[in-house]
Amino acid sequence: MSTEISASTEAGTRYDRRAAARILAELARPGSPAGSPPRRPGRVEYTATELRTEPGRHLTVSQQLYLERFMRPCHADEVTSATHRMTWVDSAGIPNTGFYRADALGPLVPIATREAVLALWRSIDEDHGLAARISRLDPAAHAVLAGTTTDHEPVDIFRVGVESAGRALAQHALIARQTPYRTAGEFAGGLHDSGIFTAVATRWFWELQASTYRRGMIPVSLRTVPDGTVRYASQSIATLRAMKDATIAEAHEVMARATGVEGLTVSEAIARYHDDLDLISRQYALLPAGEHPICLAAVTRREGSANTTVLSGVVDRLVELFTDIAGHCEPVAVTPRDEAGSGPADRSDRIFYVPDMTCKHCVRTIGGVLESMNIRVEDIDLDSKRVVAEFRSPRNRARAFEALRDGGYNPVGERPEAIRPGSPG
Repeated sequence: MSTEISASTEAGTRYDRRAAARILAELARPGSPAGSPPRRPGRVEYTATELRTEPGRHLTVSQQLYLERFMRPCHADEVTSATHRMTWVDSAGIPNTGFYRADALGPLVPIATREAVLALWRSIDEDHGLAARISRLDPAAHAVLAGTTTDHEPVDIFRVGVESAGRALAQHALIARQTPYRTAGEFAGGLHDSGIFTAVATRWFWELQASTYRRGMIPVSLRTVPDGTVRYASQSIATLRAMKDATIAEAHEVMARATGVEGLTVSEAIARYHDDLDLISRQYALLPAGEHPICLAAVTRREGSANTTVLSGVVDRLVELFTDIAGHCEPVAVTPRDEAGSGPADRSDRIFYVPDMTCKHCVRTIGGVLESMNIRVEDIDLDSKRVVAEFRSPRNRARAFEALRDGGYNPVGERPEAIRPGSPG
């Protein structure tokens, strides 16, 4: 290889999943990120709110609507819901939301997962070798990443990948009671040894994982096999495949209509129908017929005498960090703040955070929900996940929060100083 990491391509962006996977694998060398030791948060205060399900059902209104619109042919009895939504502030001072079941592993898993993700993000930022390899990417390689991935910059791609692995861990904790693992550390190690992270990367489609996670639901069941590890139930595998096929078919239908009947170019079609296609705009809309995609990080490559993936290195380190952090973390419930007052809105109440805002599509969606309620949006910052908007009253603010939650987002009203984690251990 030359001093530049390259990909053979014409000028401009080009959709090429195989080339994109190779570029990411070259960048991820020489192996799993190490970085500085994790921060052990110690005592962490959180607030918890019980989810309100529809009468006679085990899902909330938001969960049921998402199921009916985007998860066909999945049925409600294949879905497990969280019992509580929680909020807390992590060791970086950023407000977070998460979900847990009171009859499973509780609030520890979302908190420890977030800290493990933060530690991995720091390792990416501190990896000078990675920065050097990124600097050697040639324009052709950048064109492939821009044409194939949702997040075009390599560091952003790796950060989102780490966050996705963390989501998988926290989300599967909702069904921890279906496994033989009784502690958070055992559970994370059991998922790792069972290959569940790879199953998510190969069998799920991206938006299903992100959207069901944001709504506190998971559409799979686990079964224990004789060696003590767990696998997806056969029905779960069949349903995931059917949902993925339906999503690909819908994306192709939109693109065929746009480029055929409407006469748009591919780039014009993606720009016009981005909200319809959501995050599948490149991953599925441009997918060749008959190809069944998997996460780019799960693509196998040969290293010496062994096969390896970018995902395996990330998951190894994530589980190691999570287990260490979970052993030094003490979640403590506190009384939530009442945000539904009737007086005028305080100026400080203009600011809130949306921890699960992860891309520009999220920014547009959140802004659209607020503006549809005649709430003026001053600023939405993706990096800090901060939103500044002019609410008419605390009640108006609370209703806006509920509307965002119905859309699968989980706004946090507390300022970082309102709930503090304990000192790192």
